[in-house]
Amino acid sequence: MAQIIDGTAVAEKVRAEVKDRVAALGARGVVPGLAVVLVGEHPPSVLYVRKKAEMAKALGMHSVVHHLSEDISEDEVIALVERLNADPRVHGVLVQLPLPGHIDGRTVIDRVSPLKDVDGLHPVNIGWLQAGRPALLACTPQGVMRLLREYEVPVLGRHAVVLGRSAIVGRPMSWMLLRSHATVTTCHRHTVDPAAHARTADILISAVGRPGLVTADWVKPGAVVIDVGINRTAEGKVVGDVDFAAVSEKAALITPVPRGVGPMTVAMLLSNTCLAAERALDRAVSP
Repeated sequence: MAQIIDGTAVAEKVRAEVKDRVAALGARGVVPGLAVVLVGEHPPSVLYVRKKAEMAKALGMHSVVHHLSEDISEDEVIALVERLNADPRVHGVLVQLPLPGHIDGRTVIDRVSPLKDVDGLHPVNIGWLQAGRPALLACTPQGVMRLLREYEVPVLGRHAVVLGRSAIVGRPMSWMLLRSHATVTTCHRHTVDPAAHARTADILISAVGRPGLVTADWVKPGAVVIDVGINRTAEGKVVGDVDFAAVSEKAALITPVPRGVGPMTVAMLLSNTCLAAERALDRAVSP
């Protein structure tokens, strides 16, 4: 039976570290600031943003939510982003996705300063990640890497298979694993027989968004299985991409859904905000 990877416990550890870093910044006269841009009334986004703001404030950060009307123009959203880029009290700018259909999310995110891109989605940060340079990293895959470290999962030289190639999870996940010297296979909708690839994985990460995709016959005995999928069934139950009960019988370690990767995403966002504030302070005092 697989050992459960407790994302809630690890996220609490990350938040404790962030709280200490916030205190250290405060001693130097800096309060890390997070600004979230939320457009419209998409219920999951509204709830998620509220949780982010509450957690940031609980850790001693300055947090503000700019909740904009559904019919606001793209130019107006970009103008707000530019103001936040210029505001020295704001160290992290997050544009909550999805945006309404008349606003191009890529265009807006590209206008966020790379130095304040705490979601790790700006092309500059993506390029720095690929180049192996220090960058603000995408929160969810960064959280996965932290879980692997906390549970002492060897990555160097191991075969990791990532199911999914989204800009938010799949691609940066593959690049982070490569940077840690794993051998990485990325599967997507055009991959022939993804199950065959999955069965070769020492570390199997699913970020597809399809409930029940990964069954026991996709998993090598003793593999580490990380379920990034968040799906809601017709009954309203939140489930992942992995058939948890069956796969738990074969895997060595497995993340549950919920309480697996999910809590890590917000924790790493707050860590990124602290990092952005630390770097801003270092730039300010450098000769």
